[in-house]
Formats: sequence, structure tokens, C-alpha cells
Amino acid sequence: MPKLSIVIVSYNVKYYVAQCITSVLRSQGGVDADITVVDNHSQDGTVEFLRKRFPSVKVVASNHNLGFARANNIAIKATTGEYVLLLNPDTIVGEDVLSACLSFMDSHPHCGGLGLRMLAVNGEVAMESRRGLPTPMTSFYKMTGLCSRFPKSRRFGRYYLGFLPWDEPVRIDVISGAFCMLRREALDSIGLLDEDFFMYGEDIDLSYRLCKGGYENWYIPSTILHYKGESTHKSSFRYVHVFYEAMLIFFRKHYGHMSLLLSFPIKAAICLKAAGALLQIQADMVRRSLGFVGRNRRKMPCYVFYGTGSSLEACRDIAASHGLQARFVSAGADTLPDGHVRDIHGRPDILTYAVYDTTIYSYAHIIRLFDSHPMDNVEMGFFYPDDGVIITKEEVIR
Repeated sequence: MPKLSIVIVSYNVKYYVAQCITSVLRSQGGVDADITVVDNHSQDGTVEFLRKRFPSVKVVASNHNLGFARANNIAIKATTGEYVLLLNPDTIVGEDVLSACLSFMDSHPHCGGLGLRMLAVNGEVAMESRRGLPTPMTSFYKMTGLCSRFPKSRRFGRYYLGFLPWDEPVRIDVISGAFCMLRREALDSIGLLDEDFFMYGEDIDLSYRLCKGGYENWYIPSTILHYKGESTHKSSFRYVHVFYEAMLIFFRKHYGHMSLLLSFPIKAAICLKAAGALLQIQADMVRRSLGFVGRNRRKMPCYVFYGTGSSLEACRDIAASHGLQARFVSAGADTLPDGHVRDIHGRPDILTYAVYDTTIYSYAHIIRLFDSHPMDNVEMGFFYPDDGVIITKEEVIR
């Protein structure tokens, strides 16, 4: 029986899931682990691409979009690892992450689920790395803005647990489904993901059932990148529909016993929040169609490449063929360990990508640089010399 079974569900994110798998293989080290990708009927050639590129990875090709929960369950049932890692395709795992997580799970036998510190592409910590249970009052504080107004309050800030430290292990209520390590024994006890959730909400439901089943959920300060947005588009009508429908499913499942006097305001607030989000999306679409777009948004991003020799030459060719505004820095992890930190000073009007050669800088090194010096308008980029591919949050350039 392997120590760890890693499950990734993909949908039309061919290069991002390949990048995710590459990072997992680097992080695997001596860990006995297997990787399963369940592809939800992608139309971008994901299945053929992955099978050719990663022969050791099991790729399940679904003929339909099964949703996140059902696709994960298919893989979980087919694997046998002592632990199961549910991993989003738009993540990058540092080389030291898996060993740290497994060590923690081994030393905490009551830990049913484990999450960690997730970074956005500019190095800022993603608040959804750990969350509190969305009880009616916690949800009310979140939707009314009290949570963001008083993020460190133990009463109002419980949704994101802003009062807990980020730099040490702590018990939490809800683990993000983007990186969720689970004890198989716990899954056997409480059951798999609830397939009533198509996308969103299943991680909250699973975390809640782990706690109710007598297990503990923990957060540790190991760090990964989560693009958050490549697999789903939050500015779409579909996102709003699926997300708020998931909220209603969770509420009906776990708080359906509440009296109408208490439950109606919460349900009404969810529906109003969804309606407001849809109206905002519609307004943004109208503004764009009429050309009311801020001057800053029209400016081309700048790319700063960090690499050596033939790698930089390949970047020059790609930049020239795509008309990119670019600068090239001859550097390596030994010669320029601080990378972009002392080299780039973010401008508020121009987005800058610090693009690193991944054969010279490790994922863990790049993530640490951004974690230690987050900048609003400077984001991570990755260059893969063997493929001649540049990957950022917004695009894949070849």
C-alpha cells in the first residue's frame, strides 16, 4: 500500500495541470506515492497530453463533466494510499511540502484533514487557506462585511480565522479543497465527498463531517501557490450560480432543522448576495462593451526573465515573436538568490511578471521569494526550457 495517493481533477487546463504534476513529482522525493488525474471531459487535449508526458500518472478520461466531488470520489475509490491528497490543478507544490505534511499527519494520529498556507501569484496569503465553520452567524458576519471590517475579531472574523497565527500549526474548522490531505481511515469512517455539491462547498461539508466524526482538522505553515482562477472564472454567471447554490445545499443539509424565523434571513441573504454579484457582472460587461475601461488596464504587462545562457536566448525569441515588453537578467539561485526582490520595484500602473527558469530556481525558492516580499503589481511566472513554455496566471505563451 502506498503512503500517499494524490488526486487531481482537471478541466481544460492542460498546461497548468502538467505544471502541477511536475511540482508534485519534485516534491515526492522518497515518498511512496501514486498520482491519479480525473479529467472532466476537457476539450483541449489534456488526456492525450498527460498520458504521453507522464506515463507513471494514471489518467481517467470521463466522457462527461462529473463535477469536483464525484470526480474525486472515483479516484479515491480506485486508490489505496494511507493518506489521500486532493489537489487543485492550478497549484504549485514546493519541493519540501509533501514530506512536511506527511510528517505532521504521522505525528498527529487524531488529525483527519490537513491544510496549509496558500499564496496568490503576487505572494499575498490567500485568506481561504483556513476557515471557520460557516454557521448562520458566521455567514451573516461574512455577508454583511463585518468579517472584513474586523478580521482579527474572534466573533466577527471567524470565517477566515484571522485571529489565529499564520506561522505555526493550529487547529481549524475548514480545510480548503485546493490542497486537502486526508487520512483514509477517516474517509472510511465518515464517507467520501458529498456528490450533491457539483463544485464549491464540498470541502466545507467534508471538513464539518470530519469534526463531527471525532477527527481534528489542522493547518500548518508549509506554503504552496494557488493561482485560483484558471480552473474557474469567478466573473462568470456560471460561477455565481454554482457557488451560491452550494451555499444553499450546505445550509439545508446542516441547518435545515432551524426554525423558519432563523433560517429565512440566512437564505434570503444568500439569494440577495448572488443577485448582487450577477448584477455586478452584468454591469462590468456593459462597461467593457461601451469601452469604459480604465487607462491602466490597457497597458501591456512587463516580463522580467531570470535564467542563464540558452534559457535566456529562448526567452528572447519568445518575447520577440509575441511582441512582449521584456527585460532579461542573467541569474541563478546561487548567483542571485534574492531574484526579483531587489531587482523589481512594482509600478502601480503596470503589471510585471517575474519569470523564473524552473531548471535553475526551485519551486520552493520562487515561492519563498514572493512569500517574503509580496508586491501588489508583481506576479510569478515560470519558464520551462524543455518545452519552450512560459506560464503565468493569465496565459500560456509558447
